Amino acid sequence: MNRAALADFLRRRRESLRPSDVGLAPGPRRRTPGLRREEVAALTGMSVDYYARLEQQRGPQPSEQMLAALARSLRLSVEERDYLYRLAGHGVPRRTPLDTHVAPPLLRVLDRLEDTPAFVVSGLGEILVQNRLAEALFGPPVTTGLARSSVYRWFTDPTSRDIYPPEQHERQARSQVASLRAALAAARPTAEAEEILRVLLRESEEFVRIWELHEVSRRFEDHKTLVHPELGRIDVDCQALFTEDQSQALVVLTPAPGSEAEEKVRLLAVLGHETFA
Repeated sequence: MNRAALADFLRRRRESLRPSDVGLAPGPRRRTPGLRREEVAALTGMSVDYYARLEQQRGPQPSEQMLAALARSLRLSVEERDYLYRLAGHGVPRRTPLDTHVAPPLLRVLDRLEDTPAFVVSGLGEILVQNRLAEALFGPPVTTGLARSSVYRWFTDPTSRDIYPPEQHERQARSQVASLRAALAAARPTAEAEEILRVLLRESEEFVRIWELHEVSRRFEDHKTLVHPELGRIDVDCQALFTEDQSQALVVLTPAPGSEAEEKVRLLAVLGHETFA
């Protein structure tokens, strides 16, 4: 771990960002350039003291999970992320089209979407980051184990289907399987993708039936009906913006103007997800 270089890199990256670059309001007049330490800490999910000690060359070695969160908060490119890992004394994450490091261009767009649900998803259906309205609609993302993948959850956790009405379950199941096949075909299969396939082939007869159809797709449905436990059905249009290598997508869900769904999304914005917890 190169403490001096790590501290300098973090400080310079923090000072190079404006609040608007990470979706924050400018706030009162600032005495120093860039983001404040407490803002980086809040975005990353660490204490201000922990982050301050990293910049002061006296913090403990950050975990790989913490480094991934820092790379996202500081809007690092893949090359900058790899450099961060090296400075912290960790091996560089393997680069594949299933890499879960969020592309900064997608984050910049997501930061500007405040009035409609939006999230960034990986090729395995992992919610990498989402805005406040998406969390109010879907709940917090799973962050550990194979259950991070929506494909895995769909066939192992019946409650994961509650967000869709029953008449759409078959279509969604086929879409999940087609996305997994596309992810496996797009690159050297990762251990996680192969493990998901092995487990589902062993544990789910429904998955086996659909897998044998050999459907391959990364296309999102143009229209979705979602079910919120308190607000009921919400009809939204679905648009996806892919990275150049198709490994990640920014998914934006918009209700029709003047519709009942728009009123329900507006209510989500006012009340937030804590009301419905």
